[in-house]
Amino acid sequence: MLKQQLQFKLSQKLSPQQIQLMKLIQLPTQAFEQRLKQELEENPALESGKEESSEYDSDEYEDDFQDDFDSEKINAEDINVDEYLSDDEIPEYRLQANNYSSDDEERSVPYAAGTSFHQHLLNQLNTFSLKENEREIAEFLIGSVDESGYIRREIADIVDDLAFTQNIYSEQEQVEKVLLIVQHLDPAGVCARDLRECLLLQLHRKEPTDAVVLATDILERSFEQFTKKHYEKLIVKHNTTEEDLRKAIHEIERLNPKPGGSYAGSNRMVEHVVPDFTIRIMDGELELSLNGRNAPDLHVSHTYNNMLKGYKDSKIKSKTHKDAVLFIKQKLDAAKWFIEAIKQRQETLFVTMNCIMHYQQEYFLTGDERKLKPMILKDIAEAIDMDVSTVSRVANSKYVDTPYGTKLIKDFFSESMKNDEGEDVSTREIKKILETVILEEDKRKPLTDDKLAAILKGKGYPIARRTIAKYREQLSIPVARLRKEI
Repeated sequence: MLKQQLQFKLSQKLSPQQIQLMKLIQLPTQAFEQRLKQELEENPALESGKEESSEYDSDEYEDDFQDDFDSEKINAEDINVDEYLSDDEIPEYRLQANNYSSDDEERSVPYAAGTSFHQHLLNQLNTFSLKENEREIAEFLIGSVDESGYIRREIADIVDDLAFTQNIYSEQEQVEKVLLIVQHLDPAGVCARDLRECLLLQLHRKEPTDAVVLATDILERSFEQFTKKHYEKLIVKHNTTEEDLRKAIHEIERLNPKPGGSYAGSNRMVEHVVPDFTIRIMDGELELSLNGRNAPDLHVSHTYNNMLKGYKDSKIKSKTHKDAVLFIKQKLDAAKWFIEAIKQRQETLFVTMNCIMHYQQEYFLTGDERKLKPMILKDIAEAIDMDVSTVSRVANSKYVDTPYGTKLIKDFFSESMKNDEGEDVSTREIKKILETVILEEDKRKPLTDDKLAAILKGKGYPIARRTIAKYREQLSIPVARLRKEI
């Protein structure tokens, strides 16, 4: 039996323009520039540079053309649309100018080609006199080196890989013999299998002073006690004095635990932070500016706008006419929407950061992190009458250039905690005080988490020991035993 039912449903949908805006807002400066470049390449109706704004009205042209198209009959023959094409459609060979003399010097910009870390090691290998089989094993070992300079694989696994992937049959003793050879490559410590071996390789290249000899003995016989900083046990076991132990430890601390990271030509990607905002202090007042790279000059192409007018004024209406108009209109609309989204992005970024700047005014005027107020996303969202998600997109992965360095915006946000006077204080302020207390402690007798909790309680911050441990881990500060110095 058929049954008819009426149901009311309320739903909320985002328009493509809103989605585009949200995606643009969350982009930092460098990613935004790439997105802008992509849009300029994909949409010929969008142009960069200063120019008068276009008077293009999409609805007007759509209605006018639709009326004309419906009222007139489609001709059998399609019109030639070549005259409406822009310069972008002209073949490249027709635009090339041959105005150069045979005497003209052709100038080109040279490109710098770096040498990778592995290639650097292979180049050194060419200075060794090796048999063919040994050279193949050595090249395979170098190929197994990670970016830190270590070979983090068992010799037995390397022997198996040589047999299965390179068709090279060898014994563990032979591979270990070749490994000793490649461990003589620069930088010192490269091709080690663990940290202990890496440090020992570097010590073996040093002049054998008393401190170096003791440091080598400690790493060979008491590496575990050294890593746990059991200095009293080391003094007894190695029959040495506290002063000699201090010199030996100083030698070890000067070594490089990641020899691969010291190679300048390793071709690793280097991240450059481009601040999205700049805050300066002018006559005691804060001044905020948006990075100019976030505010490009864009306009709708007049060429495409004139093309649309030409189709509208044309008396001949055909299927080709309509397809061309719809294509041009689509590109013009996309350009118009993108320009509007850019303007809204600029306004949203500036309004949000301006609110954050005034909320944390004491910090930006002094640079003292203890002046940071408790601030969450909701506080800023309510102040500027925007959604929390919008504020989150602005704060995420964006930087601000301040008189005290370039800072990540989301670092200004923190939860609140009440002190012994009942006032709300920022957890960032508590972490800064904790960091200062640990920095000023006696390194011969570092403070435990219980003692740190007692000190902060005496300063007016009643914090539990487990909270101290959590903050300490967030600050990448080790436990008291590992902070001990001799």
